[in-house]
Amino acid sequence: MPIISIIVPVYKAEAVLPKCVESVLAQTFQDWELLLIDDGSPDGSGGLCDRYAAGDGRVRVFHKPNGGVSSARNLGMQAAAGEHILFVDADDWIAPELCATLLDALRSGQADTAGCAHWNVRPDGEKWAEPGAMPSGVYGSEEIRGGGGGGPASGQPPWKAGRGP
Repeated sequence: MPIISIIVPVYKAEAVLPKCVESVLAQTFQDWELLLIDDGSPDGSGGLCDRYAAGDGRVRVFHKPNGGVSSARNLGMQAAAGEHILFVDADDWIAPELCATLLDALRSGQADTAGCAHWNVRPDGEKWAEPGAMPSGVYGSEEIRGGGGGGPASGQPPWKAGRGP
């Protein structure tokens, strides 16, 4: 059983899927499975998924009628064999150490979940952080949900509670 199941919903992603899949294949942590969920894509995405599965035994492909990204993710979760689940969009790519870093955060923080922010990247290479992303750290459920003085009622996100605007 793999430690991490990486679920990628695929729809009209023929042009961007190779960068996504290659970033998964390049992970420094190797105990994962990649589930490519072809959500009835009308382009060549499904065939591309099949070629990746034929080239690496950790890659599995599921073809289904179009039902939307949530439907594709749900199918991936049902089929996942890993202890943990990581969602990646087909038009995204992940840093080589992402799986190792998130797994280390889970284990060292004795946490149930781990997450990360992302960069927005333009074709010319310009990049910027997503506004409002939480800084690195370990957060309890109350902090995540807005307890402890932050959250919607206070007008501040939970990670800014007590830290000023």
